[in-house]
Amino acid sequence: MYISFLFVCGFSSFAQEISPAVSLIGDDEVGYEQTISECPSLLLEVAGNSMDSAYKLWTDMLADIETSSADAGVDLKGAKIWINLFWESDGSIKNIVYYPKPNSKNMDFSLVTNALEKFAANYNLPIDHTECFSHYGSASFPVHTKLATDNEK
Repeated sequence: MYISFLFVCGFSSFAQEISPAVSLIGDDEVGYEQTISECPSLLLEVAGNSMDSAYKLWTDMLADIETSSADAGVDLKGAKIWINLFWESDGSIKNIVYYPKPNSKNMDFSLVTNALEKFAANYNLPIDHTECFSHYGSASFPVHTKLATDNEK
């Protein structure tokens, strides 16, 4: 019984360590649920509860994803996804979980996963926090990042 306990506990720890940095929603439920519980703070909170600041961080990052993907030979124009990003406290990407929307363009999403893996390995959100944090949202490409201010409305 003791050996079985060690095997189960050891395997569980090993499985958690090899959770992919990028996955489709539903592909790594255990890792996804664990990451959600580890990162209770939201991007809005980290951005000082400023919708304008959080929106700018989010859309700038999506534009960077689009540019990075294009550099990797993946054209995201017409792609529409649900996406949940988790950042480490220093703004580096901990995990990306996404799923194509039904009205997204038809494409090979394994290429999107590969492009997101490369992006995640090199990107830092220009903000930090005392713990990891997340944002669940929607993304449509191309990204339009211009934010109308009160003076422009």
